[in-house]
Amino acid sequence: MQRTYARPAGLVYGSDARQLMKEGRGASLGGLSAIAYTLVEEIERNGTRRFAPGKLPRQTVVPSFLSSERPLIMGIVNVTPDSFSDGGLNAEGARAIAHGAQLAREGADILDVGGESTRPGSEGVPEEEELRRILPVIEALAGQGFTVSVDTRKANVMRAALKAGAKIVNDVAALTYEPAAMEAMAEATCPVILMHAQGDPKTMQLSPQYEDVALDVFDWLEARVEACVAAGIARERIVADPGIGFGKSFRHNIDVLRQFTLYHGLGVPLLMGLSRKGFIGALTGEKQAGNRVNGSVGGAVWSALNGAHILRVHDVKATVEALAVAGAAADPDQSGL
Repeated sequence: MQRTYARPAGLVYGSDARQLMKEGRGASLGGLSAIAYTLVEEIERNGTRRFAPGKLPRQTVVPSFLSSERPLIMGIVNVTPDSFSDGGLNAEGARAIAHGAQLAREGADILDVGGESTRPGSEGVPEEEELRRILPVIEALAGQGFTVSVDTRKANVMRAALKAGAKIVNDVAALTYEPAAMEAMAEATCPVILMHAQGDPKTMQLSPQYEDVALDVFDWLEARVEACVAAGIARERIVADPGIGFGKSFRHNIDVLRQFTLYHGLGVPLLMGLSRKGFIGALTGEKQAGNRVNGSVGGAVWSALNGAHILRVHDVKATVEALAVAGAAADPDQSGL
């Protein structure tokens, strides 16, 4: 029997959303208090699409480390000499620590520290080098009271980072890079972010192929979530990321972004990480990744209005300010004005 997918649609915000949910004429999008959906688009792989009243079969429960009212901002701290976004500007430890602290002052709720570039075409980094790069940065930022996540695929790096003070693991390989990664997360109690990627960073952008990119990504993430639950990782600890820019053409990225609400059907919180990605440059004509602030902020606002729980960004201040305006327009009662 052909599977039917459900994509929330007919989104309503703020007091209107709360009233519709109270009356039972709308349901919470992703467990959020100020976004409701009033319709579901039923999708089949044969191309059939139809809108109808209804609810997702699995509702998202927002865990305590997230907010049910607004997306958290995850500021990116790349401790790498070959970062696509800044060319290694903060590769030296002291500069990375200072950059992370600055992002926190600008409004970042989480600081995502990574020591291995996963840009298209990049080579892997030995475990020892990755640890050398990130551990002093994690220790320093956690020591200042900031919430730190570690961006890594490796089990030993995950374990060491958690001991150093990291509170979240962000894995672009969704615990598939090595079997020990799944074991490490089953032993831990922290949240883990599972990102979709087709292929590895070195080859992922050569010729990505999908039958239907949005549905294929959904199926893959659903399988990873269930594999993690079966391995002893509580569903309440899992966050899913559709992986913009990882094994996807520019058009694939747009299709995933357009149908982002589909992934609420996974029943776990969602992260969107599109900051400064290549498809933004293709849309805007901006070839320098560091200059793609405006396009990145536009994507972040779209993602927030479609129920993202975490936004992973380079440009924290610009994103926070844009979300303040968009959020006030969507929900004036919570604006403080």
